[in-house]
Amino acid sequence: MNRALTTAMIGIGIAQAIKMPLTYIKTRKWDWSQMIQTGGMPSSHSSGVSALATYIAMKRGISAIDFAVSSVFGAVVMYDAMGIRRAAGEIAIEVNDLDEQVERLAKQHPGLYHTRRRKALKESLGHLPREVAGGALLGIAIGALSYMLEKKIRKV
Repeated sequence: MNRALTTAMIGIGIAQAIKMPLTYIKTRKWDWSQMIQTGGMPSSHSSGVSALATYIAMKRGISAIDFAVSSVFGAVVMYDAMGIRRAAGEIAIEVNDLDEQVERLAKQHPGLYHTRRRKALKESLGHLPREVAGGALLGIAIGALSYMLEKKIRKV
């Protein structure tokens, strides 16, 4: 199997798994949906792309074209997580609040018609900068560990 791909996927999986105990510490409830949710600490996208870029940098060097490609795509992914996806989440919060306000008004004024959405918009879409940084640091550690383990296995 492709070690670089495996390393990236492990980075994503570990980041997603870490979200569960962190959510428990915050809410005192186990939320298994955190395993497949976007948003939150640490960013699994940042972890995956950082693990990939780190592994490639250590294996092929920073002058390799695949390191350049993985770094550029990683930067785009992390920027998107903090920018566009986070903004979309903030808009979803406002739309959900607006929907609740209109629903209250519709109950107070019988002539006002409002069809309430069956399901609220998902609000946790993007990341705060610290969540992206946390994912990136986790990914760097995973990428480095993957490379070192591969080197050790080859020596045996």
